[in-house]
Amino acid sequence: DEAVSHLYDPLHPAIVQLVGTAIATAQRAGKPIAVCGEMAGEVSLARMLVGLGLREFSMHPANILRVKQRLLQSDAQACTHIASRMLRTDDPLKVAALAKKLNSST
Repeated sequence: DEAVSHLYDPLHPAIVQLVGTAIATAQRAGKPIAVCGEMAGEVSLARMLVGLGLREFSMHPANILRVKQRLLQSDAQACTHIASRMLRTDDPLKVAALAKKLNSST
């Protein structure tokens, strides 16, 4: 919605913590969880989602190849380490800096 699109920030600490909590809760309960839509199909967010424990993505078919290639080049342990640091901060600038670091590493 164009009226609220300026509010969309998937790297806001509250969103990162919400997604991380949902993934962890589903895993503890033995339930499948997937992220569907814009966030799942965004190459720059894929490593963060893997680091948060996500293993199921649903996205527009046009994004699948780019996201899959990026994830295949990733070190899941490094993603987990940086994502856990993202979860421990409530500073948007620190989360953005960690996301940048995450996307510059392999």
